[in-house]
Amino acid sequence: MFKRLKGFFGPTNKDLRHRIYFTVFALAIFSLGTSIVVPGAKTITKDLGFLELLNVMTGGGLKTFSIFALGVMPYITATILTQLLQMDIVPYFSELKEEGAAGRQKINKINRYLGILFALIQGYIFSYAFLKSQGSLAIMKSALVLTGGTAFLLWLGDEITKKGIGNGLSLMIMAGIIQGIPAVFLSAYDSFIGSGTYQMWFGILAFVMFTLVYLLIIVGVIWIQEAERRIPVQYSNRTASSYKGEKTFLPIKLNSASVMPVIFASAIIGIPSLIAEFVNKDGFTKFVENYISYNSWPGLVLYVVLIYIFGYVYTKMVMNSEEMAENLDKAHAYIPGITPGEATSKYLRNSISKLTVVGSLFLIVLAVMPILFTKVTGLSSAVTIGGTGLLIVCGVCLETYKQVESSAVSRNYTTSKRRRR
Repeated sequence: MFKRLKGFFGPTNKDLRHRIYFTVFALAIFSLGTSIVVPGAKTITKDLGFLELLNVMTGGGLKTFSIFALGVMPYITATILTQLLQMDIVPYFSELKEEGAAGRQKINKINRYLGILFALIQGYIFSYAFLKSQGSLAIMKSALVLTGGTAFLLWLGDEITKKGIGNGLSLMIMAGIIQGIPAVFLSAYDSFIGSGTYQMWFGILAFVMFTLVYLLIIVGVIWIQEAERRIPVQYSNRTASSYKGEKTFLPIKLNSASVMPVIFASAIIGIPSLIAEFVNKDGFTKFVENYISYNSWPGLVLYVVLIYIFGYVYTKMVMNSEEMAENLDKAHAYIPGITPGEATSKYLRNSISKLTVVGSLFLIVLAVMPILFTKVTGLSSAVTIGGTGLLIVCGVCLETYKQVESSAVSRNYTTSKRRRR
């Protein structure tokens, strides 16, 4: 694949290099911001529980209570909410969805305002939960700082998208996760070798096995992320000979929902924990820890069920079989052996449902793996393996690479075409 990029450092790719440099510079600013602590705050020493996913996606910003502690999660929450509202729940959002590019621009603007509002609410909740001993004024200041941090990241993400390469918000989430990976291996090295708990030969062997399993999981995540079922499609107004016998496919990804079901499930599981922080009653707190938190066995079962349910719900939302069948009909296309219309919609719905079962099971294994690893081995939660963070990193890396490759190839093709003239 690197042969396609060998002309990257040539004079034709000057603009592309500048875009990459700008992206790296912007991500460096994000990384720097995750180490700037909110005035008056201290590092959180207790277990974050369901908030660990948010902490991972912000590069440890929540644990250190930095100015970027919320990351872009409030915006993601707003985006998920508006997507749900577009499912014929609120007519206004359904109409915006039908307006095309203009409607998407309005929805994106609404997402920005809602994201800032959610950031203010979440910032106040977290500030109250972790800084309530410092008084109301300190809590409000902290909430405003956290809101400002999220607003800055939204602006920085837009700048990366416009002047850099790839999707800015996705790249910042990826950068936050990658930022915490070295700490995982350092903690694993210390636990297996540096602590002296195990014999030297066994500690080295365990660390090597840990590294190999980690790499194998990354390979598996990439394989699942790229896996898709290609449903053959034919066009009634085209002939095979006119297109040199090339076949057309309708690709359906194995994991169409990506990491969203895990985010949904974590948010639902986390609501009782947030309420427990406010109520501050020992009985209710113990009930949440013993039966709802996914660090307990009943909570882990609930977590798995929620991921599976949301996997179906979100996949249905992003892969609407009725719309897909209608679009095929408008394009004068059909699936061989399947009658256009309702039969096509039913065929696609069944295909998507079968793929969703496998995709949801994959998400469950990936999300539960670090929890079970900690329970079984008894090691620190800092020594983790698997996790949905790897899914995000692999997905964003693949998409960014494809964009860079496509841009480089396009420029090289344009240059060679000019030279031939």
